[in-house]
Amino acid sequence: MAGHSKWSTIKRKKARVDAQRGKLFTRLSREIIVAARLGGGDPEANPRLKAAIQRAKEANIPNENIQRAIQKGTGELGGTAYEELVYEGYGPGGVAVMLEIMTDNRNRTAGEIRHLFSRHGGNLGEAGCVSWMFTKKGVIVVEKDGLDEDELMLAALEAGAEDMKTEEDEFEIITAPEDFDRVRQALEEKGVPIAEAQVTMVPRSTVRLTGQEAEQMMRLIEALEDHDDVQEVYANFELEN
Repeated sequence: MAGHSKWSTIKRKKARVDAQRGKLFTRLSREIIVAARLGGGDPEANPRLKAAIQRAKEANIPNENIQRAIQKGTGELGGTAYEELVYEGYGPGGVAVMLEIMTDNRNRTAGEIRHLFSRHGGNLGEAGCVSWMFTKKGVIVVEKDGLDEDELMLAALEAGAEDMKTEEDEFEIITAPEDFDRVRQALEEKGVPIAEAQVTMVPRSTVRLTGQEAEQMMRLIEALEDHDDVQEVYANFELEN
């Protein structure tokens, strides 16, 4: 929406900063461990593991670190047993917030996350309270860099994409989760430079925040993303520029 900053765009830019700090390494390593534990260590037979390895490589995680994480997941190496959880709640202004959690102590994590919500003007809710406001989608981000919008849209739709959205300096190609890999591969084969691609939770609608509520919301997001057990944060807000 012109004149506003989407949280999804802010989040991607922030993720690039996180990568420099190494926190992204920890999150992606945990994802590989859990994916390998649940579906085995062969990425060709385990789509979740294949996607996790792809993201790890894009973040420049060394191959030996990736292999070690796979071995921890399959039990070849010792490691922490992580439990996957989804927490849901509300931020300032009624913003819906979903968290993907990986923890080795759910009681500790629940207490800490509840405290963060309360401290920053929100509250942790019951399971299912906001998940209906989000839809799982594949999102492929392509920076504009002189690309022809019509040609890119045609290529994306021919590959099976559902939609393409134009942001200030990038295009967002939206796919069904099951079509994500096929669309991404088709675009790569056409030489389209993909900046980021992942299956994520996309809000059905957004809440516009200004002033103090916007500041509170950003502080809440920062606090949640800085928590060691939080893998992903999804929220349905926009900020005034």
